[in-house]
Amino acid sequence: MTTRPPLVLTVAGSDSGGGAGIQADLKAMLALGVHGMSVLTAVTAQNSRGVHGVWELPEEAVRAQYRAVVDDIGVHAVKTGMLATAPLVETVAELLADTAAPVVVDPVGVSKHGDPLLAASALESVRKRLLPTATVATPNLDEVTQLTGVRVERETDMRTAAEAVLACGPRWVLVKGGHLPTGAEAVDLLTDGTEEHWLRAPRHDNRHTHGTGCTLASAVAAGLARGLAVPEAVREAKAYVTGAIAAGFALGEGIGPVDHGWALRR
Repeated sequence: MTTRPPLVLTVAGSDSGGGAGIQADLKAMLALGVHGMSVLTAVTAQNSRGVHGVWELPEEAVRAQYRAVVDDIGVHAVKTGMLATAPLVETVAELLADTAAPVVVDPVGVSKHGDPLLAASALESVRKRLLPTATVATPNLDEVTQLTGVRVERETDMRTAAEAVLACGPRWVLVKGGHLPTGAEAVDLLTDGTEEHWLRAPRHDNRHTHGTGCTLASAVAAGLARGLAVPEAVREAKAYVTGAIAAGFALGEGIGPVDHGWALRR
């Protein structure tokens, strides 16, 4: 009999172009050896040029999907992405608080193309309800500013940013510094307020990076589901995403996706 792989649940929106959202999450999970399951929060009409429409699902639909999976199949880790509205954020936070599994919160605010994916009215719910459920929160620099008001302009500002996010209640925060002009390296900071792990990787000159944040958070969740400690799960996820960015490919007329299957084709 085949051994069952670890189980990871993504709670996020759909990207019809397949580069981010639920689609990216499930691809990353498959590539990393875990069984991916999904709770759909919103449908987007999206391609390489941007988001052309967003339709949120009712709270009862999100709750029913979550309970159907967790109550029957079970879960070893949960990852959240696009939650869109305050009622959906609060619904998901309530569900997570009742789930005994590590949680990776990717506080998605805008798309790669700059399109809003979280209502301004939902920010307080993210701060007070969602982030306290997180084992690891994975904001990029724009999301740090959106959530805390802290602006990161240099590497040394990342520690202040991390402290501000930790004040919202996650156990660990991974501040993603990929947008910093730091030359040849992409630098991230992982900390729980006591330990600090500075993660560095080569910066690849490739504009096709759609889905990077979703993919990284899903990779962290996959590592946690496999029983890794947070620092090791994040290090492995960073290595996987660095390879996926290097292999990112053109798709349509705009920004293409990272390549989730790059490691399977080596």
